[in-house]
Amino acid sequence: MFRRILVANRGEVAARVIRTCKRMGVQVVAVATDADADLSYLRQADAVVGLGDRRAYLDPAALVAAAEAERCSAVHPGWGFLSENPTFAAMCEAARITFIGPSSAAMRRMADKAEARRTMAALGVAPVPGTEGALADAAAARREAERIGLPVLLKAVAGGGGRGMRRVYALDEVGAAFAEASAEAVGAFGDGRMYMERLVERGRHIELQVLADGRRALVLGERECSVQRRHQKLIEETPSPGVTDAQRAAIFETVQRAVAGLGYRGAGTIEMLMDEAGRLWFMEMNTRLQVEHTITEAVTGLDLVEWQLRIAANQDLPEVLVARPVGGHAVECRINAEQVSQGFRPTPGPLSTLVLPQGEGIRVDTHLAEGDRVSPHYDSMIAKVIAHGADRPQALARMDAALAGMVVRGVPTTIDLHRAVLAHPRFVAGDYDTAFLEEAMAQGQVTLPSSADAGPSTH
Repeated sequence: MFRRILVANRGEVAARVIRTCKRMGVQVVAVATDADADLSYLRQADAVVGLGDRRAYLDPAALVAAAEAERCSAVHPGWGFLSENPTFAAMCEAARITFIGPSSAAMRRMADKAEARRTMAALGVAPVPGTEGALADAAAARREAERIGLPVLLKAVAGGGGRGMRRVYALDEVGAAFAEASAEAVGAFGDGRMYMERLVERGRHIELQVLADGRRALVLGERECSVQRRHQKLIEETPSPGVTDAQRAAIFETVQRAVAGLGYRGAGTIEMLMDEAGRLWFMEMNTRLQVEHTITEAVTGLDLVEWQLRIAANQDLPEVLVARPVGGHAVECRINAEQVSQGFRPTPGPLSTLVLPQGEGIRVDTHLAEGDRVSPHYDSMIAKVIAHGADRPQALARMDAALAGMVVRGVPTTIDLHRAVLAHPRFVAGDYDTAFLEEAMAQGQVTLPSSADAGPSTH
């Protein structure tokens, strides 16, 4: 096992990785820009390297230099920022620093979303119907839209997080949508290439958690991630109420065989779309853990960060993982500092009060403490609240009780929105899709207390 690693990330991600490393007896070097230098979670690290400019988390050379200066034998990229950047992974490899994740070659194969579609199709995992590769130009996009049939979804080849995406309902909209999405992708990813998929408007977003050691691959369950706004997730649960046992068994076997066929090493997430007919289609593979990996941990009893470290240290997956599945049901709510009534506008600021929930089956992941500030420079997440129960009703009841006891003052939050969603009849019944939240809000079906957006003290 590694003696000393650098965590090349920030905030809740870094705090989460540091916690596991400390439990395993691995020394941790954290990094921080000037914008983060005062956050209390940094005191958990054995050393902290100042990076200066607030954009330095995206500077692979600075991060590799920090790892070398601190005599770190490995780098954990977390999730977000450079966690799926093959250049960063290759720079670590060149410096003989272990990148805790897949190889740069494996990352490149999956980072190109069009190439990933072809690769997974060849391995037996059918992609959402769409283009075979990147679109040459807007004219090609129009021809493909005619072939696939409207509506379609334009997506960035190097995309993620809902950026570089446009829905298209009419052929005369294709040119403008292509130009807008491509320009957005250039700004977000430095790559304006686009591909196209059939738009499934009432689909469910299902993802599978995988672990692989280069020879064997395991699927550790699926997660339902369909409660979204602007293609960004708010609430996740496992197992999915929309996947049958027969579907589960079939797709797990198919994906395990495909990921093993890739020779993949590390943790990864297979993102799938369930269409209106209940068919599961491959969308993309994220070569990292996801924010919502916590609910998989809740129902399996595994620490997925620990297994990332073990695989990176050349340990093989055992025939049967030591930890026996815990089972039950788990749900996660992402609590953000946002003004819901203003299009989820981020509202950074100091946390004058922060009381985190406790109770049986409750876990809270956060990097913030009372008095810390939600930064205007990064994401607006305050905490992830995870509730585990023997079954779905118990998990949802525990989550609602946890959110009722959570107190955040100083910034508006999404707490009341989450509680309203948890109480919505469609969510309670498990009968929801990716359009559910935006439709429910537009129709006034998800109502918030009149004080929810009235001022900085929201709960």
